[in-house]
Amino acid sequence: MAKDGTIYLVGAGPGDPDLLTVRAARLIEAARVIVHDGLVDPAILDLAHPDAELISVAKQRARHTLPQEEINLFLIRIARSGQDVVRLKGGDPFIFGRGGEEAEAARAAGVAVEIVPGISAANGAAAAAQIALTHRDASSIVSFVAGQCKGLAEQDWAGLAGKGRTLVIYMGVKTAPQIAEKLMADGLSPAMPVAVIENGARPSMRVLRSSLAGLPDMVEHEAVISPALIVIGEVTARDSALASIAMEAAV
Repeated sequence: MAKDGTIYLVGAGPGDPDLLTVRAARLIEAARVIVHDGLVDPAILDLAHPDAELISVAKQRARHTLPQEEINLFLIRIARSGQDVVRLKGGDPFIFGRGGEEAEAARAAGVAVEIVPGISAANGAAAAAQIALTHRDASSIVSFVAGQCKGLAEQDWAGLAGKGRTLVIYMGVKTAPQIAEKLMADGLSPAMPVAVIENGARPSMRVLRSSLAGLPDMVEHEAVISPALIVIGEVTARDSALASIAMEAAV
């Protein structure tokens, strides 16, 4: 009877292959089976062995190729066939990547699982956009929330954004109007600066700015598409202001 393989839950980072951890890159290059999300950049998949089997379980809004429970079982079946499997996820597996659910399922089935962390989408995209999520003069608290989930209106975000705080919203493009309305109803100023980072840390990255009140119109006017992060807080205005000062000094 073949010995069970191992499930490796690997963070692919925000998209740039150069931002992979050394451990992640080695596993991708050596893997014979890679099960990946839709947000994993093709340049990272290109690192795979020519004989590797690449299996997409990409999720799109309101349409999943496989429900999460079936993905869990699929990974377990591969491992029980005696093969190691790299489960490749955008960003970090444990930050809105459902890695925790997959690890729990593997452990419950008695299958070995290893977590390989990645640079989270928030950290990688913000760094590429030169937005410091914390700053001594602007923010000492950072919160991550999901903007695309059931019961968004009922979630309590009070106190997550405001003076001295930064709020990073994953998967919030489609619900930008509800997000802006929700935060302003909680008392956040309509003038609070906001940045939207589309395709963070990739060659096609765009960094768009507005006020909180103007967020829905900007997302619609600029035709923002996923993957994109919404960053709300005073830190989003600092890098643009500093860049302007630098440009003036260079003239």
